[in-house]
Formats: sequence, C-alpha cells, structure tokens
Amino acid sequence: MNKDFIDFCHKTFDPSRLFMNAPMRFHTTFCIGGPADMLFYPASIDEVQKIIQAAKSYGEPITLMGNGSNILVRDGGIRGLVVRFNHTMSSIVASGSDITVGAGALLKDAAAFAQRQGLTGMEFAAGIPGSIGGAIFMNAGAYDGEMKSIVTQVKTVSAAGEIRSYAAHELDFDYRHSIFHEREEAICEVRLHLTPGNPADILEKMTDLNGRRKSRQPLEYPSAGSTFKRPPGYFAGTLIDEAGLKGFTVGGAQVSRKHAGFIVNIGGATANDVQRLIAAVQERVYARHAVRLVPELRIIGEP
Repeated sequence: MNKDFIDFCHKTFDPSRLFMNAPMRFHTTFCIGGPADMLFYPASIDEVQKIIQAAKSYGEPITLMGNGSNILVRDGGIRGLVVRFNHTMSSIVASGSDITVGAGALLKDAAAFAQRQGLTGMEFAAGIPGSIGGAIFMNAGAYDGEMKSIVTQVKTVSAAGEIRSYAAHELDFDYRHSIFHEREEAICEVRLHLTPGNPADILEKMTDLNGRRKSRQPLEYPSAGSTFKRPPGYFAGTLIDEAGLKGFTVGGAQVSRKHAGFIVNIGGATANDVQRLIAAVQERVYARHAVRLVPELRIIGEP
C-alpha cells in the first residue's frame, strides 16, 4: 500500500480501528479468507467520506462490507482498503413509526429494537445474520419479507466521496438486488418505516421464525447463508438434494447434510474448496435438472 496513505490514516483516525494485514477469516461468517492490506471500522459518515476521498486520492482500491455474512473472500485476500461497518456505526433511533439505523447495526438488533418500540414489519429479519447495510445491498429477505417493503431512505457516500440520499423508489430493489450492485457506494444510514403493533405479538412471531430457522438451517457450522439464488419455479436446496449432493465434500467445504441449500465450513475450508464445490454442484444440478444455479454469495478478493 501507499505509505503516505497509511500515514494519513494513522494520523487522522483512531488507530484502534485500523488493522494492517487483517486475516479476513476473522471478519466473515464463513471463517474463510486471506488478509486485507488494511481494514478500517468507521465511526461516522464523516469518517467514511474522509477515508474514501483519501483512498481515491492515493489510488488505493476500496472494498465495502458489513457483517461479512454473505461473502466469500478468496485465499489471496483483498488488496487496498476494506471499510467494514460494525458496532461503531450501529445507532438505532425511533421517531414515531420510523427508525433510523446505522449501517453497521445487525438486523437482529434492529428487529429487537423495533419489537420493544411496538413496531411491526421487521420480524422476518430477526434471524438473518447480517448488518443493515448489507441487507440493503442484497435486499435481504426471509419468510416472505424483504427489506424493500420497509425502507424509505438510504444515505450513502459515493465512490467520489460525496454524501448522497436515496428515496425507496430510486433503489431498484429486486430479488437479492439493489441499485448498489451497479454503484460503488458506501451505505451508511437507513430509515425504515414500520407499523404500530403489539410487542407481545411481535415477539411471538419473531420467536416462531427464529425457531424455524434453527430447526432447518445448519447453524452449527460457519457458512455464508444460502449459497444459491432461488431459481424461478424451484428451490435450490431441493434441486441439490435430488441430485444426491447432501454431504458432498471438497476439502473442508461441504453441502450441508441438514439443508442442501447451504455450503458449510466443516473445518479448515479454503475459498478454493468452496469455489470448487460450488462448481461441482452447479454442474451436477444442471446435468440432472437442466437448471443453472447462480451463487447468492458475493465472491471477492484475489485467488
């Protein structure tokens, strides 16, 4: 990395939130990934703006990430700067039926906050292991709920370091897609509109959905959640199961024996193991069903 950029970062930001050669296996739910040259936890939208402007000025590439729950970082790691949103940007504030949430807040924490406020609409998100920012990027959803149904505004920092604001209709939400797939912008703050409800009823629904998740998903192993997008008219897990691939293993990566829609790290898996397993699953499912599975998880970094 550019030494002047490194010096600027250490002089400008809290060094306790800057990490050099940070192993990304400690920053993803897959527990896989080579080192990032520099990893930074911002504490405000101003800090996001400053570090993006500086990285651009010094020619350093930027990678943006939230909780690392839908990402596979390849074994060569990530060059340049990783801006990771976590608890340092996780404020949650209520105003009537709206809540404003920092991008680093976990979905489960925002859902629990809404429940305590007597606001319904976020129950579907209570068991999704991601951050609000990542959930906007992917239009995360579960149990017939999606982020697009509750988002009203998103505040970002653009690749040029400009602070921008988007209304819901500008976000191009679709199945596991938002406008930010085409725009390299740091999602910093989100406003959600919910509906008044009974806290006890909301909690009961959250408890039910979390119970279903625990009974059906392989939470005992590291993973990146559902590996493949749902093909139109099918369920990826069913296709994989019918292809006889439950338990199929490459290195430390395995098609879950509990839910075939998940690839799990059963111990010491590399990104290469996961990618080889993904390719094998795609090939076998296509040969049996003539359906092409498309990965849902983002694959980033260098081989």
